[in-house]
Amino acid sequence: MDSITEASLLYDFYGQLLTKRKQEVMELYHEENLSLAEIAEEFGISRAAVHDSLKSAEKSLKEYEEKLGLVSKLMQSNEAIAKIDSMLLELARKYNGNQELVDGLEEIKSVINGLERL
Repeated sequence: MDSITEASLLYDFYGQLLTKRKQEVMELYHEENLSLAEIAEEFGISRAAVHDSLKSAEKSLKEYEEKLGLVSKLMQSNEAIAKIDSMLLELARKYNGNQELVDGLEEIKSVINGLERL
C-alpha cells in the first residue's frame, strides 16, 4: 500500500485521537489535496510549521497502529474473507449436482458478504 493510502486509512481509524489542528491539516492535505503552502496560508503559519504538523500527525497515527493494530486486523480479516469466498465458490462448482450443499454454501457466502459491508 502506498504512503498516501496508508495515511488515509490510518486517519480513518485513528484520526479522532489527533488534536483538532492536526486533524484539519491531515484533512486539507490528504482529502482536499491542498499544498503545504495553501494550508499555511489558510492557517496563517509557515509552510515548515504545516510540514511539521503533518509529519507529527502521521507519526502519531503510525504509533497508534503499532499499539492497537486495527488496520492490520482489518486487512487480515479481508484476506481471510476473500479466501473463504474463493473456497466456497470452488466447492459450489465441484458439487453443483448436490443442490442442498450448494444452497448451504450460498447461505454461508451471504453471511460472509454481510461481514464485508460492516
